[in-house]
Amino acid sequence: MGATDFAAQGNFSYDDVPSGQTDVNLANFSIAGDLKYTIPVLKQIFAINSSINVEMLPWSPPAWMKTSGTMNGGNFKDSYFSSLAAYFVKAIQAYQAQGIPVYAIAAQNEPENSNSNYPTEAFSSSEETSFIGSYLGPALKANNLNTKIFIYEHNWNDTTYPETILGDPAAGPYVAGTSWHCYAGSVSAQSTVQAAYPSKGAWFTECTGSVGSVFGSDLAWNMENLIIGATRNWARSVSEWNLVLDQNSGPQNGGCTNCRGFVTLNDSVSPSTLTYNVEYYAYGHAAKFVLPGAYRIQSNSASAGAGGIEDVAFQNPDGSIALIVLNDGGSSATFNVPWNNESFAYTLPGGAVATFTWSTSSSSSNGTKMPAH
Repeated sequence: MGATDFAAQGNFSYDDVPSGQTDVNLANFSIAGDLKYTIPVLKQIFAINSSINVEMLPWSPPAWMKTSGTMNGGNFKDSYFSSLAAYFVKAIQAYQAQGIPVYAIAAQNEPENSNSNYPTEAFSSSEETSFIGSYLGPALKANNLNTKIFIYEHNWNDTTYPETILGDPAAGPYVAGTSWHCYAGSVSAQSTVQAAYPSKGAWFTECTGSVGSVFGSDLAWNMENLIIGATRNWARSVSEWNLVLDQNSGPQNGGCTNCRGFVTLNDSVSPSTLTYNVEYYAYGHAAKFVLPGAYRIQSNSASAGAGGIEDVAFQNPDGSIALIVLNDGGSSATFNVPWNNESFAYTLPGGAVATFTWSTSSSSSNGTKMPAH
């Protein structure tokens, strides 16, 4: 919702006014800043895959809503909670008017990160609790908006923040679940919160790779912590930040200077070139084979970091199975995959990843070995 640390247009929100002024009634609200890049690209994406889910959230609300008077860092002025709730309602409605449904929102990106170099904001758990319970939740309901509310939207190193909101009698009922980032702590935090509030969901929404790191170790880390780790710890989705960056890790807006996307676009040469990075291949092990609506099913896996065979399994809506396997050891290992009184064996080199799929109907009906792909 407005500028991030990779905004080509620099800082902007949906309701910018001259310094020292306010717009409590949001008379100047406009998503015009998104009409240049974001919305056209989203429309192209939806034309390819209409089942994409969109989450909206501010890296910072408008500067006039903050104690700092700037989008870069600072705290929220709680007297503007009503205006902020209306800001969310207007943003969802404006995107819907563009033909883009909004699946979920979060009150604040990384609310424990206030940085003077790029759009950020400190937003405490008590503030988020009050905002959701007394303002945002009721505002969505009053406007008949079924958009999910995610909370926290930050790292694995703090479970108290989401549990504070989930346990609140006013805010908790409005919340769909917790969204997580990867930059601190252990993925097991997702299970800690899930165990405390089993009726709520978990979504993994942000991580990023760094330019200049090693493909093999990055592949193993992504599989162990995100594709396998996040989903074995209850995540209903796994996504990365960013999809595409250029050869200078841009566009830059004061944040990370060495991040990379799934794809690097080098426009310093003609014609421009594309490089597919390790994240593209890691996520491909799931995205091609784990279909929307799949359920994670039980599988026995080595503990993360133990140097064994780690895995996660899913059953798709059509009944087919997808099994994603990482050999976290330094040498080849052979393992068996039994299913429905049939099995196959496979030898996976150290550090390698493989995805296996099979149709449950064919394996159960004709007595042949499961076809693995």
